[in-house]
Amino acid sequence: MTTTLSDGTVTVSLPDDLDWADELSWSPVQQSAEASITGAMIVQIGTRESGRPITLEADATRYVSGDGIAHLHAWSQTAGQQLTLTLRGIARDVIFRHHDAPAFTAREIYGRVPTLDGTQYYELTLKLMEI
Repeated sequence: MTTTLSDGTVTVSLPDDLDWADELSWSPVQQSAEASITGAMIVQIGTRESGRPITLEADATRYVSGDGIAHLHAWSQTAGQQLTLTLRGIARDVIFRHHDAPAFTAREIYGRVPTLDGTQYYELTLKLMEI
């Protein structure tokens, strides 16, 4: 299965074995409980329709080239940028989680070069949210 992130025009290939750091720590179940003025508990339970966090992390053995990083960086700098993440064979509509900054980080693996190009490789963290 191929892991990709796309804006509908440009598609960036990502390592297929990225760590989905928060995959099992999210639940669609939302609940609140509070005592009424009589002391009775008022419990409200619902199911979230969206908002699942998707934090993808790569390291020095799972990396992205400078060409892909340039696109990811540009997308992360565009307010409200909607993308399609294809991960483990499932396409999801996502946006960057800017409320949980930084939404995008990249670090050169093999030292610094003056410009982003296809010869440099980067570790990255993408903080996305399913919409």
